[in-house]
Amino acid sequence: MGSITMLTESIQRPDRYVRGPNGPLTMADLPRPSTDRWVIRRKAEVVAAVRGGLLSHEQACSRYALSAEEYLSWQDAIDRHGFRALRIKHLNEYRQRRRGKSYRDQALLERVDLLPEE
Repeated sequence: MGSITMLTESIQRPDRYVRGPNGPLTMADLPRPSTDRWVIRRKAEVVAAVRGGLLSHEQACSRYALSAEEYLSWQDAIDRHGFRALRIKHLNEYRQRRRGKSYRDQALLERVDLLPEE
């Protein structure tokens, strides 16, 4: 009976994985906790890890020093507009669309307000 226990303990179990944006994703594949530069791929990996159950929402926020609002904004951006929405460059534009106005429409309205009245 002792040999069976030793045999099962010696079997290496593969890491648990989920489907990530670029294929299988394990805890070892996740961005380092000290990550400062959040590119699209890293944000998408964290969201995939939470959705797949590798990390809880709270663990992800704690591990990466994210506010709940910031993490949820990543998740919402992916749901509404896909991975491209995670680009910092596009965040304001997508947020404006969500409120019913495009970024360009808002800029145009601001310009009109700056024109002197006749």
